[in-house]
Amino acid sequence: MQQLYYLHGFASSSQSEKARLTQDYFAALPGVQLTALDLPYTPAEAMATLQQQITAPPAAIIGSSLGGFLATVLAEQYGCRACLINPAVAPHKVLADYIGEYQHPVLQQRYQVRTEHMSQLASLMPLTLKRPEQYFVLLQSGDEVLDYRQALKYYQGARFELVEGGDHSFVGYQQYLAQIAEFCLQQP
Repeated sequence: MQQLYYLHGFASSSQSEKARLTQDYFAALPGVQLTALDLPYTPAEAMATLQQQITAPPAAIIGSSLGGFLATVLAEQYGCRACLINPAVAPHKVLADYIGEYQHPVLQQRYQVRTEHMSQLASLMPLTLKRPEQYFVLLQSGDEVLDYRQALKYYQGARFELVEGGDHSFVGYQQYLAQIAEFCLQQP
């Protein structure tokens, strides 16, 4: 059984459309188990949850936005493949503009983004990638939240799918699930 994980982005959940599409697609594949986790909002708690849940190197980790950043941290730790959808690069710089209190629309929970979370994220960021060929990065140039060019630079040597237009949600995501599965399930 090949184990994979799906990591959602900031202020998202395992019930997001992208997470559900991914879970449904992988559920139909034999010999594959995909787990989508609901992650805490603080980086330290999110990493603690991931370390507790992922007890052995998975076949691959799929991550969207901030989940793409966390997938990168874990892929570097475990040496596994990672598929990233509009991943956050240096999220401590992006989220610094969002310090404050929020209400999660799906989970109906209040949460705070604090300054100390930015230093937690900065300390997690790998300075370089050990094996960039272990990454498949899907980007849309119309991403209104993250600058896709940062990912092009940071993930040099990775496999890329750059789509003109779109947005941060990655418009047409479902069309790429076969490519994502093929990449994630390749034998090393």
